[in-house]
Amino acid sequence: MTRPKTRSDEQVLEAALRLIHEHGPEALTFERLAKACGLSGATLVQRFKNKARLKQRTLLHAWDGLDDKTRTLATDIVRTPAGAIELLVALSQGYGGIETYAEDLLVLREDLRDPVLRARGAAWKAFLCAALAACFAEIDDPPQDVGLLMASHWQGSLLWWSFDPTIEVAVYVEDSLNRFVAAITTQAARKP
Repeated sequence: MTRPKTRSDEQVLEAALRLIHEHGPEALTFERLAKACGLSGATLVQRFKNKARLKQRTLLHAWDGLDDKTRTLATDIVRTPAGAIELLVALSQGYGGIETYAEDLLVLREDLRDPVLRARGAAWKAFLCAALAACFAEIDDPPQDVGLLMASHWQGSLLWWSFDPTIEVAVYVEDSLNRFVAAITTQAARKP
């Protein structure tokens, strides 16, 4: 008879994700994770096989969380440009301060190195861009790929904020996105 799991894989992956966010991706070892989640290193090796697979599973778990959060937000917003801003501001609030944002860039580096994780990022981008584009459906003749344009502007605003993080990231992002939407809607209104 097999022993029941004292910690689910999800609980272990949450502990692994906390380690990555607190200490960087290289800090994720079976020894550190064993201390963080209360399981033995041998149990963790049995479940996850090797460090590369553990890291990938941890980051896939993080993508699952981001996908769920994005889907929930996209379902709950009003389909207007203001709703698109609300969605992106809500996604920005998880970054916290500059130190957290900087550490998250190390996690992004891991996503970019792994083709499976890159594919998850591409799928998230496609969903997010479609959700944002749906918020401009009532605008006469919105720019082609408006969802991608807005998502790109959002990511750029996060980066620009990081060089001078004197105000809260969500405030910076909201102001930047409001100016973006004003430019898009003014341009669309001017078209003959």
